This record gives sequence, C-alpha cells and structure tokens, in this order.
Amino acid sequence: MTKQTYQLRNEQILSNAINHLRNTPLNPDKPYFVTIQEATRSLSQNAKLWACLTDISQQVVWYGQRLSTEDWKNILTAGLKGQRSAPGINGGFVVLGQSTSRMTVGEMSELIEMMSAFGTEQGVRWSDESRQALEWARRFGETKRAA
Repeated sequence: MTKQTYQLRNEQILSNAINHLRNTPLNPDKPYFVTIQEATRSLSQNAKLWACLTDISQQVVWYGQRLSTEDWKNILTAGLKGQRSAPGINGGFVVLGQSTSRMTVGEMSELIEMMSAFGTEQGVRWSDESRQALEWARRFGETKRAA
C-alpha cells in the first residue's frame, strides 16, 4: 500500500479517511501506522519568518554585536519554547532553539507574533518584504499581530 495523507478540512475528507482505514487489511506481521497531527508551518509563514529575521539582524545590535539571521532564529525560538543551553565542545554555551520546519502553524504564529513584538520594541523599521509577507500570512489566518 502506498502512503496516504488526508488534510482534514471538511466532513467529506474525514469520511474518505475513515473509509480508507476501514478498508485497510490488518496484518500483525505487517502493521500500518496512523498519525494525526496539526499541519506544520506554511510557506507564507516561512517567508514572514525570514523577512523579519533579516530586518532584525540588519538593524538590532545585541549586547554590542550584530547577529546573523540564524543566530536570531536560535535566540527567538529558544525564547518561545523556553531557553535551553548546553556546554559547547570547546567551552562556552550553546543556546538550543527549535527547528522551525517542524513547528506547527500555531507555534509558528506564536513565534511570528513574538518576533514582531520584539522587533517593534527594538525600533526595527520593517521592510516592504516583511510587511508583504505579514499581509500574506494575515490573509490566510496564519498570524494575528501586525509588524
């Protein structure tokens, strides 16, 4: 059997998924797995994330230094999920963030809201790209707060 994925958006799709499950043969030697999970981040959320990270990295000096977009992504995801750190291999500490590609739409929305608030507090002037990405995300209900 090939892999089947259903995006449960309405009753008809749910019914199709249930029918597929009912027609799946049971075999203890060759079991199937069923996973139900919230959708991961959208392409428009990802565009918003990187546009805002770029604006922040170009405009915010953090404790005397400019940080890369990747550095900011680590700091902001750690801020969202609670800071975790681990000793570095050659000394120091490494802040452990979360992979944004594994975030749900809801988690990414929270990150974008937090990032927008942080940037605004830091006086970031949002680029046209950031504003356009936010407008795209708002149209599809993927974030609540404006930059």
